[in-house]
Amino acid sequence: MGHVGDVWLTVEADDPLDELALLADWLRQEPDLQGLVTVPRPAPRPGELGSPAEILAVAVGSGGTLSILAASLQTYLTARPRSTTRVTVRDTPHERTVTIDTRNADEAVKLLRELRGRDD
Repeated sequence: MGHVGDVWLTVEADDPLDELALLADWLRQEPDLQGLVTVPRPAPRPGELGSPAEILAVAVGSGGTLSILAASLQTYLTARPRSTTRVTVRDTPHERTVTIDTRNADEAVKLLRELRGRDD
């Protein structure tokens, strides 16, 4: 499977840093996503020892990785019915975004395919 580009995930939640860590753990447990989920950290500002992670990066290829990511996001959000968590997925090569939450989680696969403009 060739590497096509990254999608970046950001989280809106009551505690976004905690929710981002939970989502990272969730995605890393998906066998087909292992090794593809990273947590890029911004460079610390002067006087800081480090910066908290604010995004997840997922390397997607041409072999269906985007569909696997979408299905995993769907399951993650559906398992949290009372959650106000929203995940915004940004397709970095194409500069498009889509937001997925508990209200539209069942459409995650469709939304991410539309994000990339293809049916893998």
